[in-house]
Amino acid sequence: MRTLRELSPAARLLVVNQFGINVGFYLVLPFLAGYLRDDLGYATAVVGLVLGVRTLAQQGLFLLGGTAADRLDCRPVIVLGCALRVVAFGLLATVTALPGIVVAVTLTGLAGALFNPAVRTYLSHEAGGRRAEVFAVFGVAAHAGALVGPLLGTLLLAVDFRLAALVACGVFAVLTVAQVLVLPAQDVPRAERGVLGSWGEVLRNRRFLAFTLCGSAYFALYHQLYLLLPLEAERVTGSAAAVGAVFVVSTVVGIALQIPITAWCRARWSAGTAVAVGLTTMGAGFLPLLVAAPLTVAAAGWGAAVPVLAGTAVLTLGTAITNPFTMQLLPVVGSERLVGTYYGAFYGVSAIVTAAVAALVGALIDLPDARSAPAAVLLGVGLAGALGVAVLQRRGLLAEEVRA
Repeated sequence: MRTLRELSPAARLLVVNQFGINVGFYLVLPFLAGYLRDDLGYATAVVGLVLGVRTLAQQGLFLLGGTAADRLDCRPVIVLGCALRVVAFGLLATVTALPGIVVAVTLTGLAGALFNPAVRTYLSHEAGGRRAEVFAVFGVAAHAGALVGPLLGTLLLAVDFRLAALVACGVFAVLTVAQVLVLPAQDVPRAERGVLGSWGEVLRNRRFLAFTLCGSAYFALYHQLYLLLPLEAERVTGSAAAVGAVFVVSTVVGIALQIPITAWCRARWSAGTAVAVGLTTMGAGFLPLLVAAPLTVAAAGWGAAVPVLAGTAVLTLGTAITNPFTMQLLPVVGSERLVGTYYGAFYGVSAIVTAAVAALVGALIDLPDARSAPAAVLLGVGLAGALGVAVLQRRGLLAEEVRA
């Protein structure tokens, strides 16, 4: 891949690293709920609580992870995050008691809270003026890992869940060693203020907060790959296999189109315009469901899955447009000195918005006489986010020379 070869050695390592990270993660996490409930016999409510602890540990600590990347340098934070996953997945392979499992999933979430902002901060500094292209390659690697991981996990699960967890543990161990041996430290500007002063700067940056509120629509819509789209696919087909079809379509579209669509958008639009178009496209991904869901009865067959799969393809196209340019703009609306802190704040706010939208959509899904309502809400979320970004762009607030 030409674009990958053009990256710096450190950036190439982190792209390959992200593929490995997703392989290891998706080897285990998609199957964790079933393992806890069916193999270990825990109640579904307990399983939900365990998974919620993992999400809270990750999303709730993104700001701390991003701040650590700014204060300590990205490299040790990346290494620590990966090393914690070695411990976490090792525990999942060896413990069955609930306290041990809670510790393991908490460490998994904490590792993500450290690793994710630090990697994006490192890449942001490494990419310079080619942030969108670098994050496009990064996204392809993430998609590929998310495809390979569950396939390999399915094979290993036929033997034992603990084997899958051990293999994931080994993957993270290899990645940790590679980071220690190969990943160089970065010489980047350091924050002059204390931690509270840096957080105060973020809270006073109205341009960043406005962009974050609009950009959080990306995560709220992307989350529907795990909520509305698989549930609707299973409802209309009557087959759980349709859930897998949703993820296959999303992954294939992401891998095939991410790099060419980023190059196409770069040649024609500003970063702000690309984000606005991308959010509009993501919202439009729910138009097929808006029309078809009220007309489709349950278990109508695989033909009824066409609107869901088409919507999934459009949604993924929108994510391919939106994500690289969002990553490009965050240091612009934020600060080159506090890239990690701003990334962490962006992901933290987006997690809150995503949870609120997911709760609303989940409530609407349970209303049998309002099949089009969830899709209508999500279309509105996409259009509202796009409109907000377009207003910021029109006012010149997304230009690199404008500083908060």
